[in-house]
Amino acid sequence: MASTMHGPPGILVSGLHKSYGPVEAVRGVDLRIDPGETVALLGPNGAGKSTTIDVVLGLAQPDAGQVSVFGTTPADAVSAGRTGGMLQTGSLIEGLSVRELVTMVASLYPHPLDVGQVLETTGAESFAAQRTTKLSGGQAQRARFALALVGDPDLLVLDEPTAALDVEGRHDFWGSMRDIARNGKTVVFATHYLEEADAYADRIVVMARGRVVADGPATQIKARAGGRTIRATLPYADLGALRALPGVTGADLRGEAVVLACSDSDSALWALHSAFPDAHDIEVRGAGLEDAFLELVSGDQSEVAAP
Repeated sequence: MASTMHGPPGILVSGLHKSYGPVEAVRGVDLRIDPGETVALLGPNGAGKSTTIDVVLGLAQPDAGQVSVFGTTPADAVSAGRTGGMLQTGSLIEGLSVRELVTMVASLYPHPLDVGQVLETTGAESFAAQRTTKLSGGQAQRARFALALVGDPDLLVLDEPTAALDVEGRHDFWGSMRDIARNGKTVVFATHYLEEADAYADRIVVMARGRVVADGPATQIKARAGGRTIRATLPYADLGALRALPGVTGADLRGEAVVLACSDSDSALWALHSAFPDAHDIEVRGAGLEDAFLELVSGDQSEVAAP
């Protein structure tokens, strides 16, 4: 939930450009995230999500544009312990147990959280005595989460945080994140799991080809796709007749069910009932986040192949 407190934005990005050689990874991104918001960053591979995250964390410098975190530079925010990051890349320091590594990182911050509590919160307590080189992919992700959290940052930036986690692990992770967000933390996460963005984000920012192509609540993003779908049980249906119904833009058979894509679901529903009175088990659904996402990011992806 967004904070109503006065003060500088949690993240303010203005006119951000970043290139790697001839590749324009990010080109003209403007983004404001207020303290207390939980924001999902979506986009296909090469959209510029990870590059934007790297700049916000101070790991990369913009070629043009301005980036601030709580009114200071990204580097100053990190130095002050206000930012915690969980990245896809980078290995954990070898030769240490998980508990030793988290304890070491905690010592670098002015007001760290209790290490034992962080290990419990992130689900890393059960393997805290294991060496970092002996961790599974899911365990390594939990350890990275603990490292991002132990400094008690005001901003958590998470790049594909549930990658390598099983279904139970993802559920536990987001349970922890809900508790963290309730305490007023600002959370930004990039994910390929659209259902996570739909379920847990206050706001969704969609990137494609190095630009922001949509920004708003999940309901607003879904509305961008437009149209509705009607599904009904109708054995031996005539697809040609169904496609000719008013308000119908497409029809498909799924066993004994028909699925109608509609530009005007009200007209299509009345026409279906009149022309096919045997139709039953009728469902009308709005566009999902996946439909909206695919529509928003469609285009020539060869324009950008960003990190």
